[in-house]
Amino acid sequence: MVEPLQPGSTIGIIGGGQLGRMMGIAAKQMGFRIAVLDPTPNSPTAQIADIEIIGKYKDQEAAEQLLEASDVITYEFENIDYEVCQMLENKGHVPQGSELIRITQDRAFEKRAIERSGAQVVSYELVYSLNELKQSTQSIGFPCVLKTRRGGYDGKGQIIIREEADLLEATEILDQGPCILEQFLSFDKELSVIVTRSVNGEVTTFPVAENIHQVHILLQSIVPARVVPVLQEKALELAQQLAESMKMVGTLGVEMFMTEAGELYINEVAPRPHNSGHYTLDGCSTSQFEQHIRAITGWKLASTDNREAVVMMNVLGEHLEETISQIPEVQNAKLHLYGKDGVKPKRKMGHVNFLGKSTKELLNQINELTIWRQKS
Repeated sequence: MVEPLQPGSTIGIIGGGQLGRMMGIAAKQMGFRIAVLDPTPNSPTAQIADIEIIGKYKDQEAAEQLLEASDVITYEFENIDYEVCQMLENKGHVPQGSELIRITQDRAFEKRAIERSGAQVVSYELVYSLNELKQSTQSIGFPCVLKTRRGGYDGKGQIIIREEADLLEATEILDQGPCILEQFLSFDKELSVIVTRSVNGEVTTFPVAENIHQVHILLQSIVPARVVPVLQEKALELAQQLAESMKMVGTLGVEMFMTEAGELYINEVAPRPHNSGHYTLDGCSTSQFEQHIRAITGWKLASTDNREAVVMMNVLGEHLEETISQIPEVQNAKLHLYGKDGVKPKRKMGHVNFLGKSTKELLNQINELTIWRQKS
């Protein structure tokens, strides 16, 4: 049994983005100090941190500084340096460990970990060349999706191959390194579950979110998900089984496809708080960020009860001006901005949680606003 870390201790965060910022805010409310390592000065996390260390994620010296300043270290995203994470794990206290990073940085390792947990994944094959891609498309069939095994997010590093004529276009993806070819699944809904496992083995899940994407970027998360209870329970069970199978510590975002027949396939996992879990900040008794801090510091995990219907809307660069103009007049809207410098289209600048008694009413309310209407 790991003894709880006492308030006044310092939590080191690798990565200075919005997830680190919201982790840090939750930790500071609990009485902890925050140190952050990020390459960019005045990052979103640094703005709320007690100690800012500026350095690249491969910078051993900067990592040693974080180690010296911290009682426990966590990370806010998976694309950190694996070797540096190993060093920190060997010399300090990194409850999530480096193995989780190794697995989730490579889609092939990730798929195998999901399969070991007993969950379904779509058919896939590993490909390294155009000839192998041609052979794999014959066994997987059209349409299919070619993805880089490492890197890539929000639709980057992937291409849908609908017919043989698309194969030449796919060489741009192959040139980026080893790839994975996946069956294109016709699904009815995209779902996600945020599961947390503590250093003492305690596990909790947050309610299932129904996710709507636009141009491969999450636009909207709806809770409760508009899915029959038996499938919601199945989704929660799959996420918990995966967390136990991987013996992960901290928070895991588990993304799933649901087919019309009611089958669930795990698509991807993320070893940290997840965009689709932002609804928990206002819609649940405990946020995913507080639960993550509790998990890595040995505190008892708290209730994840959903208090009322909630719809989370991402605020991208193109939404920011109208969000700032309109949301202050909306009583049931909770605005969270990330403190990022530079507004760019498709860049995540913040999110808004809309709370109410009915999902239908919330969706109608959001549609009446002009913030998220697609511009012609």
